[in-house]
Amino acid sequence: MLILLGVWAIGYLVPSLLLGILLNTQLPSWLAFGHVYVLFGVYFTWYWTKTGQTLAMQTWKVKMVDENDLLLKRNQALIRYAISSLWLIPTVIIYIIFKYVFDYPLGHWPTIELLFFMSLLFWPLTCLFDRHNPSGAQSIADRLAKTKLILVIQ
Repeated sequence: MLILLGVWAIGYLVPSLLLGILLNTQLPSWLAFGHVYVLFGVYFTWYWTKTGQTLAMQTWKVKMVDENDLLLKRNQALIRYAISSLWLIPTVIIYIIFKYVFDYPLGHWPTIELLFFMSLLFWPLTCLFDRHNPSGAQSIADRLAKTKLILVIQ
């Protein structure tokens, strides 16, 4: 997680601060989100296609491979990244329900807590519902992108 914080700081925060200091402006929130989304997509895609492991995956000794245990191709890595970020959709739906249906706008911290709940708890639990793979459960993103995580034994 700290690696992603570093990627975010160098790839987004520094340019955003320079934009604010030099031009006295800031990106609209939708464009800032898109910038970070693309930045993280480049990070994950690059690592998955070059070594099969991000730095955090190296620590946990797991590797992302295709169904034939080969490194992912760029298109497959991009599909995997896009599908793995689908947890944002239920998060946005819940946010809209609270804001517009119940007229209860979530503040910054409850919104962040909702994002963490969906990304770190709910979405990974989808592995428990995988009954098709006898060798080990896969997440929805792995199943749809035809990828899998394997243990690296050295």
